[in-house]
Amino acid sequence: MSESILEISQRGTGVAQITMSRPDVFNAFDEAMIGELDAAFDTLIADDSVRIVVLAGAGKHFSAGADLQWMRRASEASVEWNLEDARRFASMLGKIDSCPKPTVARIQGAALGGGVGLLCACDIAIAADNASFAISEARFGILPAVIGPYLVNAVGRRHARRLALTMARIGSSEALALGLVHQVANLDELDAAVDATLDELLAGGPRAQREIKALFAQLEVGPVTDEVRELTAQIISRVRGSDEAREGFAAFLDKRPANWVPE
Repeated sequence: MSESILEISQRGTGVAQITMSRPDVFNAFDEAMIGELDAAFDTLIADDSVRIVVLAGAGKHFSAGADLQWMRRASEASVEWNLEDARRFASMLGKIDSCPKPTVARIQGAALGGGVGLLCACDIAIAADNASFAISEARFGILPAVIGPYLVNAVGRRHARRLALTMARIGSSEALALGLVHQVANLDELDAAVDATLDELLAGGPRAQREIKALFAQLEVGPVTDEVRELTAQIISRVRGSDEAREGFAAFLDKRPANWVPE
């Protein structure tokens, strides 16, 4: 029987949790786990009963990043093999980042290298106070290429460069200050903190949340151009007339939960 790499469970109504399950190697990922993560997100994106996806790691650590045996195989393989392998990793991270449903990373213990990339690709990252983070690729003579764009988006270019160049291991409080994570909770209260965020997410309209993710993916920090103003006007004019918007306003005026809020 093959090793169980991922566990997919229902965390609550409308919430699916993907748990990386290789605790003996601190949930380090290889070709197999990358393929399973990609397939799991495909499945959950297509499942209309799932509104939110939580990404977690079994055991004491979130993810130690790339499996060293996988990296050793890569160092001995051809450029062509490495290119296809890297493309699969890039595609998987892109699928998490572009998931039309909100994504939440639940982080405890170590998040290293590609493990940091996973949490940066999620919309929201909530860490335990025992969490630590490092961009450690340069120690092995490589660089954080595929995860780089997500790290830069999370913390900005200068912080990303410092983390990647020095390989400094930082704690949860510094990760919070940099914007690498959004919230820090005591380890024994981590799940309560995640569940509180899930309740907040479930109160929002699912179509509105998809629209938010699609719009924000198109926006850059900088001047608000005529094209951006027109884009936003077109989107809000279309969405305001939707069934979900009518239900949202009616529920607010009637002082009742909207029909998408779980009982």
